[in-house]
Amino acid sequence: MRFAAALCLLLACACTQAQASRVETLKIAAPGLSDESIRVRAYLPPDYDATQARYDVLYVNDGQDMEAVGLQATLGRLDRMHAIRRIIVVAIDMPPDRMAGYGLFDRAKEKAIAVPTKYGTVGANAWIYARWLTQTLVPLVDARYRTIASPEGRAILGWSLGAVSAFGIGWQYPELFGRAGAFSPSLWLSTDAYDANAVQSTRIVHALVAEGAPANKPQLFFAVGSDEDTSDRDGDGVADVLDDTRDLIDGWTSRDGTLHKGLGQFGYGGEDAGGTGRGDATLFLLDGGKHDQASWARMLPAFLRWAYAERTAPGMR
Repeated sequence: MRFAAALCLLLACACTQAQASRVETLKIAAPGLSDESIRVRAYLPPDYDATQARYDVLYVNDGQDMEAVGLQATLGRLDRMHAIRRIIVVAIDMPPDRMAGYGLFDRAKEKAIAVPTKYGTVGANAWIYARWLTQTLVPLVDARYRTIASPEGRAILGWSLGAVSAFGIGWQYPELFGRAGAFSPSLWLSTDAYDANAVQSTRIVHALVAEGAPANKPQLFFAVGSDEDTSDRDGDGVADVLDDTRDLIDGWTSRDGTLHKGLGQFGYGGEDAGGTGRGDATLFLLDGGKHDQASWARMLPAFLRWAYAERTAPGMR
């Protein structure tokens, strides 16, 4: 196969039993991202080996956090409640340089949008990561497992910088991903950090959306904690993490009165409540939620219900 030479696939086949599911561990070469292969774990549903069904696939950034966010326990609990259909989860460990790998990119120009921040440069390898995930990992997963190999059968999820990465990939690859989830997304990334107004005016994700929505618009889920931060760059009394997300969904007005388009201006119907419905752009506000793994674990069930609540039989959609 055409991607075989690009992969150094080492199947550790750790048939780990947890919540009656099986976990396969793959090691996949990622030139330009890592000198060593990146660990990818495939969480297979309990009935995978007993059926010939095909399953939706959820790709998750920061795969090393799966234990901390309680992925298997949450999947098991929702499955016992018959709250979601069974899925395959592909958890991708972060690149060794997380800040370089997770960020934004311009697919048309095939280049990263690297931005300086007080924490260091973010996104220098974002295009390399997106290309590796979409051109190497997705074909490998579809070839190896019984997946629903269509946008409707694929979703991508991340948190913090990983959320920006997930959004950018989902938004710019709508032919691959029909849904994207972003927990505590770092939507403050901007091309000009001179002052608060410069940041507000040059937020990269907002500019990306304002350029126009793809013809095949992915459904989007955003989750924000009420206690994530206290910064308020535009002085409107709303914390930036929530303000940035609502601006992305609803559009926003700059100081000179210019209206900047958001998802709503491109036909997205929003939902700002419990996040259990299927709005095209759902915002889930977690009461007491912070910017940490414990809060992302609490956001996860809402996202899974939003994405997979239908009880349609796998492979029969």
